[in-house]
Amino acid sequence: MRRRPIFSHLGRAMPFGIAVATVLVLSQPLVRGANSPVTIGGPFTLTSPDGTTVTDQTYRGKWLLVYFGFTSCPDSCPTALLEIAAALEDLGPDADKLQPLFITVDPQRDTSAVMGNYTHSFDPRIVGLTGTPQQIAAVAQEYGVYYAPHKSGPDAKNDLMDHSTYLYLMDPEGKFARGFDANTPGDRIAEAVRGAMAKAR
Repeated sequence: MRRRPIFSHLGRAMPFGIAVATVLVLSQPLVRGANSPVTIGGPFTLTSPDGTTVTDQTYRGKWLLVYFGFTSCPDSCPTALLEIAAALEDLGPDADKLQPLFITVDPQRDTSAVMGNYTHSFDPRIVGLTGTPQQIAAVAQEYGVYYAPHKSGPDAKNDLMDHSTYLYLMDPEGKFARGFDANTPGDRIAEAVRGAMAKAR
């Protein structure tokens, strides 16, 4: 069965080795096994829409649904956030156990206020996080996320960002549970999240 692409707007500058390694990792069954633990995710320090500093410990005890993108993204990011919002509705009361995080890969333009307004337009329960370029690079490395600027004209403010398009489900202890393509329907996300929650009880 042919898999859907997991990258959006891939630039030519992307090293071939990174592309191959990432595809090999994400094409494997996304479950943790005793003999082959998945090491996706890790500590981070970022800024929330209200300007406060948050870390991975801030959300400990909740399931996380993490997506990396940027507010000027023309396709994959709006699609992913719409499906996350649909999943939250589908989950009903179980949505209280899940915290969706939208982490920008464009911190120069995506300020705290910009992120807050953007995510709120999809669902106020989705939290948009930004940070310094160094902080974004650090959290992207923890999650194995690729991103790079993509020239779209003479003015840098109109540049797009090439970035990997994947949703990461993290358990309440901060461990990787499974992943989804960015265009996975919200009902399927909700079903998988509900199943993971039930299995963890």
